[in-house]
Amino acid sequence: MAREAPRRDMVRVTTDPLPRLRRRLQRLALYMVLVFMALGALWPFFWMISTSFMTRGETITRQWLPSVPQAQNYGVAWTEGKFGIYLVNSVLITLTTLAGLVPTSILAGYAFARIRFAGREVVFMVLLSTMMLPEAVTLLPNFLLIRGDVIPLPGGRWLNTLQALTVPFMANAFSIFLLRQFFRQIPTELWDAARLDGCGHLRFLLSVGIPLSKAPVLTVSLFGFLQAWDAFMWPLRVTTRDTWRPLMVGLWAFVDEAGPDTQFLMAGAVLALLPILLLYILLQKHFTTTLMTSGLKG
Repeated sequence: MAREAPRRDMVRVTTDPLPRLRRRLQRLALYMVLVFMALGALWPFFWMISTSFMTRGETITRQWLPSVPQAQNYGVAWTEGKFGIYLVNSVLITLTTLAGLVPTSILAGYAFARIRFAGREVVFMVLLSTMMLPEAVTLLPNFLLIRGDVIPLPGGRWLNTLQALTVPFMANAFSIFLLRQFFRQIPTELWDAARLDGCGHLRFLLSVGIPLSKAPVLTVSLFGFLQAWDAFMWPLRVTTRDTWRPLMVGLWAFVDEAGPDTQFLMAGAVLALLPILLLYILLQKHFTTTLMTSGLKG
């Protein structure tokens, strides 16, 4: 006779569905909150683009979508707003500002991080305290400096000049602080090895410091680009002619006593936004990497 196979007791595993259901509900609630926040962030852009294709009557009635898209609004914004001139001005102002901001931030950040000198921490704390000053507080002192009322300037007054729009922004406390934090994270062993090879601070910075800090340098450049490109109050105060007025001040041409031409204003805003959007798309990887790895420690 065939031997009967041993019987195995079947163990039934029972799971409580309540914890699993609770986790799903929590995840669903989180997704709903994220979607709601994303829609809230995207809504101004949707309204701006939609309004740029409307007629003035449709902007007054506050429609969500144009009945017939008015693509010619962009042509009017470009010609009547003198956007060709203002675009060239914005590019020159931004590039000149970055040409001064990036080197000064790198040199100052390295000095505060790697070079010991008397009063270094005190000077750095004073520099950081300037980040808490609102722009409105520094507007008048900077204007008096540009006008030549405080110290004599080369060439006299700088009103309606490229210097007035760029020199005050060639040093930035946040940029110096960000680069200082990265330079402090460079291992000391690299500096010791460089000293044995006869390197000084400048050669160490150029050969080791900057190559290791490409991400923060790009972030400083991006923030400097945004600050120079989006400047409005300062260029409006120091320019009285179209010679050096940037794009953001050019948008003011669509605002008069009768009220703003909202459709042209939004079309101009879209045109001014496109370079920033393109730059962010190209540098998004470096930008997010820097924010995640900055650490801000030391």
